[in-house]
Amino acid sequence: MVYKLTKDATVEQLRAAGLDDHYANHDRALFYQNASGVPWTAAYIQAKGDPIADLYEDIAAEEKARATYQWLIDLTDDVDLQDGLKFLREREVVHSLRFREAVEILKAEQGAKKIF
Repeated sequence: MVYKLTKDATVEQLRAAGLDDHYANHDRALFYQNASGVPWTAAYIQAKGDPIADLYEDIAAEEKARATYQWLIDLTDDVDLQDGLKFLREREVVHSLRFREAVEILKAEQGAKKIF
């Protein structure tokens, strides 16, 4: 979405949108960072090694993404962009629900000794 929204922008338009630093470093290429410009790092991936704890981390990540998509929807009046963001937001809701279901299955089976 970001690429589609900026691919035809002029340098002047990018500058006016506050994207001149990004353009100077990356042209119009995608560079994964948060809204404050902090680059994405694999250190953001949380894993404890306990399936239940890890699923709760996944649930939290899905809910944070859902909230972010909602805030992005609130920031734009572009209906097509809103539609894409709404799809992504709803996908996060479904992921969160499936992870919650998995937690309940693991809790129910936690004490069972199974041999495979």
